[in-house]
Order: sequence, then structure tokens, then C-alpha cells
Amino acid sequence: MRSPIPDYLLEVVEACGSDNPGATAGYIPELAHADPDRIAVCVSTVDGIVYSAGDADSPFSIQSISKPFVYALALTELGLDAVLDRVGVEPSGEAFNELSLDRESGRPLNPMINAGALTTHALVGPATATPDERFERIRSGLSAFAGRELGVDEAVYESEWGTAYRNSAIANMLRSYAVFDGDPADVVRGYTRQCSITVTARDLALMAATLANGGVQPSTGRRVASRQVVRQVLSVMMSCGMYDAAGDWMSTVGFPAKSGVSGGVLGTLPGQFGIATFSPRLDAHGSSVRGVRMCTRLSADMGMHIMDAPEPARSAIRRDRVLRGPRGNTVRVCSLQGTLQFSGAEHVLRALSDSDGPYTAPAGDRPRGRIDSVILDLRRVHSVDDVAERMLREAVRRLRLDGLRVTVVDPEHVLYPHHRAGDGASDAVVPSLAPLDGYRRL
Repeated sequence: MRSPIPDYLLEVVEACGSDNPGATAGYIPELAHADPDRIAVCVSTVDGIVYSAGDADSPFSIQSISKPFVYALALTELGLDAVLDRVGVEPSGEAFNELSLDRESGRPLNPMINAGALTTHALVGPATATPDERFERIRSGLSAFAGRELGVDEAVYESEWGTAYRNSAIANMLRSYAVFDGDPADVVRGYTRQCSITVTARDLALMAATLANGGVQPSTGRRVASRQVVRQVLSVMMSCGMYDAAGDWMSTVGFPAKSGVSGGVLGTLPGQFGIATFSPRLDAHGSSVRGVRMCTRLSADMGMHIMDAPEPARSAIRRDRVLRGPRGNTVRVCSLQGTLQFSGAEHVLRALSDSDGPYTAPAGDRPRGRIDSVILDLRRVHSVDDVAERMLREAVRRLRLDGLRVTVVDPEHVLYPHHRAGDGASDAVVPSLAPLDGYRRL
């Protein structure tokens, strides 16, 4: 069978590309002359499968879409506290190139506007790094997110550097407030070169999928950022990535995103997939008109709004039953499924501790309704986050304190990873559910 997803994406391109309003970025000559008719959309899963339609392999400069990834590099090298000393996380409500700093701290308001992006660029690498060494560190870092070596569009760089008057003014302002050290001209040059790194919509979809995958690049399997760094980056993208249109974007489209003046838009749905769109003509906020239109369509069709969350608590327990064996002993088999977080784990704990639920078998002459043992079946569980892991392991401990024999069926080691085994609680972890021949349901 041929997947219908590419056909759907082609339909999105055709429907959203029927008219082409807006204008290319006229203040950068090389971008002003970009082909306005190019259009693309890509979706990448967290295991590296890319679906696309349109001009998905046409190169263009990354521009401001580089900002969240360089922010991730700075966070990885320096840590959150050190970066927060220099760059805030509050939405500015202003245009991306506004000359403004926080009135109290003197910091740029966030790393997605130019003032913050110039600062994060200056923070990458050791203090002794030359401008070329700093840029190479950034180019290599972005390449790791994309899963291939990225180059630079020298024509875009020369065109943009020749008109970088506003960024030069911002950099000099930042230097006067000691937000960063060094020569402002070097920072502007390096940042301009950063923005001139060449990507395709396919590259951006994989970079977005790396964020969706918790910092692991889907194609290479390489961890390029920690989950904590990714969470910080996505949080700032959610509130600041679309500049002075961030509130409208949040309410209508509803996933973390970043746009660039070359026409790209990158979006991430954590845990699911990354998307990228491309069309060079921009709206008044500096974002691609047709790119925003395609993202809006994808969000509506695919349920991508981050506030449209599933209800895992109601689906965490696949099956819960009490069986009686041929010798009169009873066993409770609780089969779980899916990705378990707090709400799902809470539902499991509630079921296990509810005296009116299946935990209590028909009354007999033994305590707790003659339940002898509990089997926690995790064969259909994909992953367990840290909170759910602690909750379920504590449940196992308490069931044992109640005098029950507990067996955990955990073939993929989602609850008891190998590196955590031997803690005394994992001695009854088995890879499969033994046949329950002769048992009948009560």
C-alpha cells in the first residue's frame, strides 16, 4: 500500500498555495530576489521518516530559525542559570529587530529576538574562541540537529552583512550594557554567518523532530541535547518564537514554532513529530504567509494544538482481572499500555488501592479477598517517565509490604532498566507472562 500521507501533504500545498500574498524580505537584497513561487511542507516522525510535498529539497538560508538551536548550544555549554544571567525568557510583544532591553536587568527579553540571538551567539564556545572558531562550533551544532553537514550561502551572507546596520546598532547597545564581551562587529559578523547557513525544508523537519524526540536526532540516533535543554528551548519557542504574533499563534495553531525571513517555518509537537514549511513571501510580522497558512491547516487537520492533549489516565489500564487457580489461589493481572506519565500512573495506583475495585476478589476466610499475588503486565507499555516510574515502583513496594507476591512483566525494561536493577525491588521482574493454564476469571 502506498501511504496516503504524501498525498495529503500535496493537497495542503495546493490548497494553501493557491494565492501568494506578502513580499520577500526586501531589506536583504539576496532574499528580496528569492523565487516567490517556491513552496514546501515536510513532516518528520521521531524515528526519522520524512514525508514531503513541493520544493522540499530546495536550499535557502536558515535565518532566525537558527535561534532556538544556538540557544540550545549555549544552554548545553553553560547551563540554564548562566544563560539566564544574560538573556531572559519573557515575550517582548515587539518586532524581532527592536532595539530594546529589559528595563531592570538590562538583558535582552528573550533569545528569539535579534538582541537575544546576538547574545546567545556570543555565549557559544570558550571565552578565548575566535569568531571563526565560534561560528564553526555553531555550524557543527546545527549540522548535528539536521543529521548532515550544513554549508553557508556566501551570497546571502555578503548581502546581509552589507546591510546589517540595525543588528550593528543592537550589538553596540548590548556591548555598552556589558551583556556580552568582545567586539560587537565580530558578533554581528558571526551571527550574520549563522543566519546564512543553508538548509532545506527536509533539514528543518528533521531538526524539529530532534526537538520532538527529546534531543535525539532521528536519523543518526545521536543525542545532541538533553531533555532539560529541549524543554527550555521549546518553552521559549512556544511563548516567543513567533515574535509579536506569538499570542495569536498560540491560540490558533498551538505548537512551539520558529519562523525566519527567508520563508521557513519550523514547528514541533513534542513526542510526536516535527514539521517545516517554506514559502518566501512574508507577512507584517516577518513570517511566511503561506507557511503560516500551511501550519494552521496541519494543526487543524492533525490535532496538533498542544492544548488538545489526550487523556492517558483513562487508557493506561488495558485490562484488569482477578483469576482463581486450580489450587484455590488467586492472582490479579493488571495489564498496562501506552506511554505512562503522572495521570496514567495515578489511575493505576487508584485502581490498585481501591477496595471497591478489582483488587478485592470475592470474600473468603483470608484477608484482602483471598488475593495471593499481583502481576503487573507492562508488555504493551512504550515508555514510563520519571514520575510514573517512581509511582509504580512505590506501588510494587507497598503491595509487597501488604504481603502480596508481585511479579512485573517487563520485557523492554521500561520500569526496571538494566542499569537500575539490583535494588531489591526488581528481583521478580520477568520478560514474559507465564501461561495461566487452569486459572479462571472470578
